[in-house]
Formats: sequence, structure tokens, C-alpha cells
Amino acid sequence: MNPTPYPHSPTGPATFVGIDVGGTFTDFVVVDGGGLRIHKEPTTPDDQSRAIVTGLAALGITRAAIVHGMTVATNALLERRGAATALLTSAGFADVLVIARQNRPHLYRLSQQRPPALVADGWRRTVAERLDAQGAVITPLDEDAVAAFAADAVAAGIESVALVFLHSYANPRHEERAAAILAQHAPGLPVSVSSVILPEYREVERTATTVINAYVQPLVARYLGRLARALEGNPVRIMQSNGGAIGLRQAAEQAARLVLSGPAGGVVGAFDLARQALDGDAPNLITFDMGGTSTDVALCPGVIPTTAESTITDLPLRLPVLDIHTVGAGGGSIATVDTGGALRVGPQSAGALPGPACYGRGGNQVTVTDANLVLGRLDPRGFLGGSGAVNLDREAALAVLTHLGARLGLSPHAAALGVIRVANATMERALRRVSVERGYDPRAFTLLPFGGAGPLHACDLASALGIRRILVPPFPGVLSAYGMLVADVVVDASHSLLQAADTAVAAPEQVAARVAELQARVTATLAGEGFPAPRIDAALDLRYLGQSYELTVPLALPPDGAAIAGAVTAFHANHAQRYGYAMPDEPVEIVTVRVAGRGPGLAPPLPRAALRDADASPAQVDTQPVWFHVGAPTPTPVYDRAQLQPGNRLAGPALLLQYDATVVVPPGWRGRVDVLHNLWLEQESRP
Repeated sequence: MNPTPYPHSPTGPATFVGIDVGGTFTDFVVVDGGGLRIHKEPTTPDDQSRAIVTGLAALGITRAAIVHGMTVATNALLERRGAATALLTSAGFADVLVIARQNRPHLYRLSQQRPPALVADGWRRTVAERLDAQGAVITPLDEDAVAAFAADAVAAGIESVALVFLHSYANPRHEERAAAILAQHAPGLPVSVSSVILPEYREVERTATTVINAYVQPLVARYLGRLARALEGNPVRIMQSNGGAIGLRQAAEQAARLVLSGPAGGVVGAFDLARQALDGDAPNLITFDMGGTSTDVALCPGVIPTTAESTITDLPLRLPVLDIHTVGAGGGSIATVDTGGALRVGPQSAGALPGPACYGRGGNQVTVTDANLVLGRLDPRGFLGGSGAVNLDREAALAVLTHLGARLGLSPHAAALGVIRVANATMERALRRVSVERGYDPRAFTLLPFGGAGPLHACDLASALGIRRILVPPFPGVLSAYGMLVADVVVDASHSLLQAADTAVAAPEQVAARVAELQARVTATLAGEGFPAPRIDAALDLRYLGQSYELTVPLALPPDGAAIAGAVTAFHANHAQRYGYAMPDEPVEIVTVRVAGRGPGLAPPLPRAALRDADASPAQVDTQPVWFHVGAPTPTPVYDRAQLQPGNRLAGPALLLQYDATVVVPPGWRGRVDVLHNLWLEQESRP
């Protein structure tokens, strides 16, 4: 698992592969001398590496540089099947993980139960030690108690330890000494140290983040070890939640950074593709990634958004991640009728096995994919270009929808339309959350749908939000895997500061020293990854004095007084954008300094072609009935998207079939193909 420089090594492989593991399919994008190729392989949930090996063999690849997005950490958290974890913390703080912030996720629910903590009651242990908020020692560390804890953990079969002492961000000495004692008395036991994982103040978030890392780290490390052995000789990097890739060693040690690995790749890929489509201009995008299990959306106002505040399975994760909102609505989402007779869709999913009823693998519940098939919006010959990898059984889908319709008093087709509308309503709320609720007008943005199911639903959602333009990539079903390839190699670091901004403007030495320290750390890591001169970016978490939470704004380098003053000005503007007001006369506090180092990823230019005739009819292969509303179906032209040429234009209704996805163009929409083979859809003007 040693880092291998690529893709910039002149002796490195000439083939590059992005691999994204999803709930239903594992996607491959290959860039080599022959251009760009794509492939999909059914996911193997028991061991995701098996599908990777099978897919590479099917592609005939034995030597390649690989960037991989994985769901091992995510699944471990969602399914609560991580390592047996213990928490060692300061005396008096054993229950921080359980008490947390005492938030009520469901405000009006009279009886609420939280999911069990990742660490069982008996293994949230404490030792005598205490630092003050400045890092001065109040109570020395009880080293004998740490040694006794180590012996107990080994005897009980504990698989991982989270080490979190109060105020260790200010002085890591006690944590470092405790980690050394654990290594001595419990050799080989993984220890996640909070001053390494998250050297920031707020004990709740620091504890939760460190525990998440400890909980998933052994599973991720074992998986990456198997992957490294299976792909021996091939350099591998892993996609992080922050939109950058990193080597296997850091990925194995800081597994909490991988929980949004796949969705992050999709946003990076969408932004890169849109920028190429706009000839390098920064795009204003709303990305819409609908897969088999969930839907991920993000708003990109000319930049890819990041946040240091996210929640994973009701646990706060205080690490830089792309600002993505996820809902449980995907092609495999299951439709049910609740006790009140209302139709619900998701968050439960049929997954890869058994999958939707139409897959013929034993599924007997209605899913969104079954509804789309019965409505004529999917090719009855199956996914993946009729390859036979996934055959669709329309009769099986019709049977389960007939049963669902009988419970609702509807015809099968009306029930199918209901399933689509309920799923769309869930996804529309997600799109509103990242746009309207944050002060952005979605009508000023382009919707970019991807994932296997995104282009099926994009026009309906755009109509609901007033979005008039949609950009459908040439390979929407594997865009996340493409994003893995183009992602930079990124290492980020942070440290709490807690200094008045006006003091820092007048005397920036403390900010500059912290930036220099963090820059040295990320530069050393990136040098080991083959990037001796990375690009360095810095940012500050700022808040008005007395506020509880912060906004992150860029910090120009070098971090002198003018740069800090510029960050404060940007903070006021961002606060007005997010909350509708700013207080420029109020004092501002610097809470955290952040530094990120970047080594450039692959930059494969998409194939361009000259514009041709507007006539798309040579690409039409069929006409089939499609239900867009209750009543009779609409005869709809069916096109082979691979046969569409740049310059071709078409009008809805239309169905575009391709290997990795299906595009639905309803009546009232029209499309054109650009020089990069992107499909631009525009809603016709309404009277």
C-alpha cells in the first residue's frame, strides 16, 4: 500500500481507469490511447473488489492507474456493521457521544428514539487527565489507567479505539502519550487520535468524527488491503469526500474521509464536463445524481461547494466534504402503502440483489425502475445496450404494479405514475434545499442529471423548479467514475485558532504561523504522492462574535493583514447570501484555519466533432407508447443516442437509449447535440 506517483510519472501506465462502486452497478471509465471507454458491472456487495477485478478483466486491462470511489465506509455506518469500537476520553466526558447536542430531528414527534451509539455503553471509558482551553496541563495523564484500558480492550476483542481528550486540539501531548501506551500494550490495535483526525474545538463534533473513523477504519483497511493484493502492480488512489483523491495509506488511516466518496466524484465530473461544454467558463450548475439507491444533489455557483459540517446517520462529521444533499430516492427505491393508505417511495431500496421485480432476481416489490418500465420509459430489451447483463421483465413489473394499484384503487399505469410523482417530490425537495433554501434561484442554473436514472426524471424536476435548461452528458450513467479520473489529488488540514479578526488584521503573525504549519504538513504528504510542488489554498472559518457556527471563506496567500481583511469582507457577503443579512460593524472571530494542497488529476479532453445537419431522424430506431399522464399513452420516437451527431435537433416527446442510461424528453421540451456530444434540453416558452 505504498504510494505510487501517477499519472505524471513518465514510466507509469498509459491507461487510466476511474471506478465508482454503486449500490447496483460498479462503473468504469477508461482513458487510454484509444480514447474514452465505459463499462458497467453488477456490484458484488459482499466484496466490492470482486466486481472491480471482473470489470477490468472484461475490459482486457492488466496494467492501469486506478482511482476508485467506494461505499465500504458508508455502508458500514448505514448498516451499523463497523468494528467493535472503544472510546477513551477525559474523566467526566464518557457520555458526550450519547448526549451530543440534544437536537430533535423530528420536531413534532412526541416519541423519538435515537439510533444506538457506535460505541457500546461499557466501552465508553475515561481516564484522569485534563488540559485547559489554552492547552495547559491541569491534571496529568494517568498512564497506568491507559495501560489497564489497553489490557481490557485486548481481552474483550475490541477491534478499534477512538482516543479523544478534552482540548487536545490546543495541546496534543496527552493524546500522543496515551496512543504510545496503547501501541505498547496492545500492538496492532488501530487507534484513531482526535488531534490527528480533527484538531478543532467542539468536543461533540471532534468525538463523533474520531469515533466514526475508528468504527469504519478496520473494515476500510481490510478492504483496501484485499484490493491492493487483487490489483498488485497497479497504482491505486481512493476518492475522498472532499472531491480529491489520495493514496491507499492515508485512505486506510483516515477512513472517515471516504464516506461520500462516490457522490463527490459525480460532482467533480459534472463540473469538469460542464466547464468543457462552456469552453472553460465557470458553470452555474445544479448536479442531480440519481442512482439505484439514493439521489445526491449539489449546487455549484461557479465553484464546487464544500462544507466542514455534515451529518452521517445522525452523527456529525466535522471533515471537509463536498456540499452534497442526499435523499433515499433511486431507481431501486421501494414503493409501499402506509397504514393510512398513502403511497410512499423509499428510503428502503431493493439494491443489487434481489433488485427491482423487473430484474428477475427474486424481487417482488414495486420500485421506481418497475414504474418507469411499465410506463414505457425504459427499453424492454434491458439495460447496458441489450447486452443481456440485465434483462428487464415487463410482465413481472406489471404484475407488482397491478397489485399496488389494486390497493390504491388505481390502474397499473396510474399507480406507476403515482410512484414516479412521489419519487420526484422527494427529489424536488432535495433540489429546493440546496437552492431556494440557501438564497439561490434555481431558474438561474443549469440542471446536470447523471447516474443511471437521472436523465429519466430530469425534465419533470426542471419543470417543477422552473429550470429551463438541462445538460445531459454523453455518458451520464458513469459520470461519477469519470469524476474520479479528473479529480485532483488533495490533502487538507485544519486547526482551531479562536482569535479576533481585527487583531489578526493588525498582527497577522499567528494566522501566518498556523498556515505555514498546515502547509508544511500537506506538502509533505503530497510529496509522497508524487507532487513535490502542489497548489496551496487556504481558508478561514469566521463568525460574528457570540455566534455558535461559522462560514468558511477563502484566504489569499500570503496570509498578511490585507488578506485577512479581504476574508472578513467576503464573510459579510457570504453571511448576507446565506442568511439574508450581514452585520459589518460587529466584531468577527477567526475560529479555524484551513489549508488544502492539490496535485492535478487527469485532464482528458472530450472528443469533439464538427456540427452537422439538424435532422436527427437517421438515429431513430423505433416508436413506442409512453405514458406521460393518466389516460392514453403517447406514441414516442425512440433514438439510439450513439447515432446522434453534433448539430442534430429533436423535439419531445422522445426517448433516447444508450448503454449506461435512458433520457426521457417529454412533450414541451426540445434538444440539441453540441460538439462534445452533450445533449442540451430546453423547455419551450410558455404563453
